[in-house]
This record gives sequence, C-alpha cells and structure tokens, in this order.
Amino acid sequence: MTTSRFAEVRPLRIVIPGGSGQVGRVLARYFQRRGDHVIVLTRGPHTAEWQTVHWDAQTPGLWMDYLEGADVCINLTGRNVNCRYTPDNRVEIYNSRIVSTRLLGAVIASLANPPRVWLNASTATIYRHALDHAMDEKTGELGGGEPGAPDTWNFSNRVAKDWETAFFNADTPNTRKVAMRSAITLSPVQGNAFAVLSNLVRVGLGGKQGNGRQWVSWIHEDDFVRAVEFLITHENMEGPINIASPYPEQNREFMATLREAWNMPNGIPAPKPLLELAAFFMRTETELVLKSRRVIPTRLLEAGFKFEIPYWPHAAEDLVERWRRSRA
Repeated sequence: MTTSRFAEVRPLRIVIPGGSGQVGRVLARYFQRRGDHVIVLTRGPHTAEWQTVHWDAQTPGLWMDYLEGADVCINLTGRNVNCRYTPDNRVEIYNSRIVSTRLLGAVIASLANPPRVWLNASTATIYRHALDHAMDEKTGELGGGEPGAPDTWNFSNRVAKDWETAFFNADTPNTRKVAMRSAITLSPVQGNAFAVLSNLVRVGLGGKQGNGRQWVSWIHEDDFVRAVEFLITHENMEGPINIASPYPEQNREFMATLREAWNMPNGIPAPKPLLELAAFFMRTETELVLKSRRVIPTRLLEAGFKFEIPYWPHAAEDLVERWRRSRA
C-alpha cells in the first residue's frame, strides 16, 4: 500500500468545482474542519464557511487561478438527475458533465503547477442492470443497449460512459486521475435520497418498490468522505474506483430495514405501474429506484480501506438518529 506526500502536507488546498450540492457540502465541510483550505467553484450565489468562487462551468475565467498550485481538484459538476428526462433536460444533464470535464482537462493541462490529483465524479449507474451478480471495477459489465432496457436507462449509461471518456482523454500527465463511481451517498438532510425514502416510510408508503428484487448500492456520508480522503492520500489509486458499501441490499430488505429504523412496522408496496405514475407527477424517473445497482468496491478493499459503517442496519439507525437530533 503506497501513501503519498499528501500525508505530510497540511493544510491542503482543495478545489471543488460544482461543490455546492449535497455531496460537495459534505466534502467541503469535512476538509475545511480538518484544517484544509477549501475553494468551491459554483455557478450561482452560494454562502458557506469555506471560500466560494464563481465560474460558469463552460468557459475559462479568473477561477483558473485557484487551480494553479492546488493540491487536489474534486469535480462534482453536473445537473441533478432527479428530474424527467425531457429533451431539454437530457441536453443539460449531458453537457453539464461532459463540457465542464473537458474544460477542466484543458485548464489543468495548461497550468505550470497543476493539481497533483484530480478526482472526477462518475456513477455506479455506469454498470448494467444487475440481478445475477455483483459488479466491480475488474469484472463489471458496463450498461447500455441491454434487451428490454428503457430508453432512460440507456441515456444514463451513455452519459456515464461519455463522462469518463472525457475525463480520461484529458492530457494531464502530471496529475493523477480517479473516476469516482459512487453509489447513492446517504446523508440526513432534506432533499436527498435518504429524505425522500424516509418520508415515504413515515407516511406508510415504505414497502418494496417494484418487485423488490433490484439491488440498492449505497454509502454512508462518513464512509464517502473517508474514501475520498483515502483516494487523495494513496498514490497507487487511479482509474475507475467504486465508492459504495461492500454490502448492497435488495430493495425489499433495504426498505424493511429503513422502516425498522423509523419504528414503522408496515409499508405499502409500490408496484411498477404506480411508480411510473408517481414519477410522472413528481417530475422524476423510476430508474432511480427500479434499476438494480449491485456494486462492490473491490479496489478500495484490496488497497486496505476500512469501512466504518458497512452494513445497512447500522447505517439506517445512525442516519435516522442524526435526522432526529438535527430537528430536536
């Protein structure tokens, strides 16, 4: 296991393009409180306890100066996929990821002192709908064009694959690159996946979704930030890396465990036709709950990363307790 000189340099200068969303705030807060200098590049007005700098994610600008001499770039830029995949939204979802990644690649390649490591967001959705066996970085099969797969799933796979292609095609020989194929990061805050599922549970609608056999890959926010820190400090970690609990759950067990954490013994199941109708009125897509993501973080485990909250029952209890404390 190879660590780098990052372990000896404090504080780090960490630039997070697109860091004003849920995951970005979790990372920025963690590194800022650890004593690092965090700079978030954001497209809109955003106040925080860390430094924020405006950029449009499309064109060069003064924001480039903050990457010169930075230790780490963590690019999280991308339009939220919790929407209907209309033609306009598809263009925005695609371009917000690919254009910004190409831009960062060109800028980093032009710097005299580029970041030593560039972590770029990717997604566990890049793998095919998997009910039969787990998907890891070595043997996992990328999705796209499977018989019977909805067009929305094929679109998501194309975005994920083109996103990584744009990232790895960037000519940045002095910068180590990691594509973070992350599962759903669960945090006890409003507006994210944990909040949506918890709201369903608490109103009695927390039964299985669809047939309940689809796998749910997930990661607790604490393990997510620790995994990112691990990737920064270990020079042998590059290329695609799965960031997910080693123990995905099938949807029916996942929802049953969440009900137990909320002390809700029963939950009405949501068959696929009802989910399609609900998704239409909620302006979202059923892919978020019906596609089976069975992802295993083989490379992290082999490198010696230790998960603190690897099991869903423990994670669910912890997240529910944090949710309650924050609203007490």
